[in-house]
Amino acid sequence: MTDPQRIVVGLSGGVDSSVSAWLLKRQGYEVLGVFMQNWEDDNDDEYCSIKEDARDAIAVADLVGIDVELVNFAREYKDRVFAYFLSEYQAGRTPNPDVLCNAEIKFKAFLDHAIALGAEKIATGHYAATDLDADGRTRLLRGADEGKDQSYFLYRLSQYQVSRALFPLGGMHKPEVRRLAAEIGLPNHAKKDSTGICFIGERPFREFLNRYLPKTPGPMVTPEGRVMGEHMGLMYHTIGQRQGLGIGGAGEPWYVAGKDMARNELIVVQGHDHPLLLKPELEADQLSWVADEAPRPGRYSAKTRYRQADAACELVEVSGGVARVRFDTPQWAVTPGQSVVLYDGAACLGGGVIR
Repeated sequence: MTDPQRIVVGLSGGVDSSVSAWLLKRQGYEVLGVFMQNWEDDNDDEYCSIKEDARDAIAVADLVGIDVELVNFAREYKDRVFAYFLSEYQAGRTPNPDVLCNAEIKFKAFLDHAIALGAEKIATGHYAATDLDADGRTRLLRGADEGKDQSYFLYRLSQYQVSRALFPLGGMHKPEVRRLAAEIGLPNHAKKDSTGICFIGERPFREFLNRYLPKTPGPMVTPEGRVMGEHMGLMYHTIGQRQGLGIGGAGEPWYVAGKDMARNELIVVQGHDHPLLLKPELEADQLSWVADEAPRPGRYSAKTRYRQADAACELVEVSGGVARVRFDTPQWAVTPGQSVVLYDGAACLGGGVIR
């Protein structure tokens, strides 16, 4: 009789990773838990739940009947994720730290640690799935729960990373996970989902950025050059933003349509469907493909932000580290720094950062 496979689960203290650990244990794996602490700058303030999360992870591990280790990846997070996060905001782009955090911390630093512990694979509570294609390569698939599918955030995983990953919740829907957690008696079964910045938490965003980047106020202008007000810093704004502009007057609402970094100007337009907010195509770099090679040019679907329905598109070309994607219907508020992620049916192919 062979020993069971050792699986190391990233226990966050949340309900999804907790149910994942319970499912794997029940399936007969040798399960170990790891709680990752990746942020240390202000762990005692009101927005950081690290202590509560760690307590929940330990309580869950006790109930499931597994050991849990607390591991600190704060230095790796600062070097690999947070430094990039700040440099992108400083350059006027809107980064997605969750995407980089998955690629660099959860599926790199954590994966390396788990392999050193003798693990065959790691598991997380992501709503995604994997299978093998006809050539034996691992595919990354959408989760069954369309409203919770997190494959968008995982598109930067390499073939090695995705082949070492298990997603026990891939075939489940969130209400089912909550119900199971309550039936098992998990102490965190009713805990609300985290919606803040990956590992940093839910804090007032402007106040948080102010600690690291200087304020640079400047004018808010129309494309024709009419000054409509003042912004406190281009980093606080993103394409398509409507709230917080403070532009009054009659007519349709105002939206952010662009940034002129050289002039420190925020370009604003009136009306949701203003032409400057609609883009028929885009270019992306910092490309990453799950199969470790680019898909062939052709027909696919894509998302340019997480909370978005798939958009039919054509991958026109991939050349010199840049992908060009053309949409059947112009896309609203395509944002530099965010990611465009390509799909072929249920399979997430990968993508890149919008230029």
